Amino acid sequence: MPDSPAPGPSISRDELAHLATLARIDLSDAELDHLAPQLSVILESVASISGVADDDIPPTSHALPLTNVFRADVVVPGLTVEEALSGAPEQEEQRFKVPRILGDEQ
Repeated sequence: MPDSPAPGPSISRDELAHLATLARIDLSDAELDHLAPQLSVILESVASISGVADDDIPPTSHALPLTNVFRADVVVPGLTVEEALSGAPEQEEQRFKVPRILGDEQ
């Protein structure tokens, strides 16, 4: 007699109720009856995918390889105060001078 396939993982109604209690999720009896078979199907699907993975297949987090698109963080000389303020319409004490927008009440 050939070996029958091992039953897939499943979750019982009582196990689901226990997990719901641990997660502080209040499930009714009808919800437990409805969700337990669905979770069993999900667990069986995950187990079937896990069975396909072989040791020569590296785990991945993305289907395509990712590359860093950022440039290297290199310190370069910045603008001098005079260069930064060269296009300013008005300046005061080495700062941009702008019109006041808040009154004295602030």
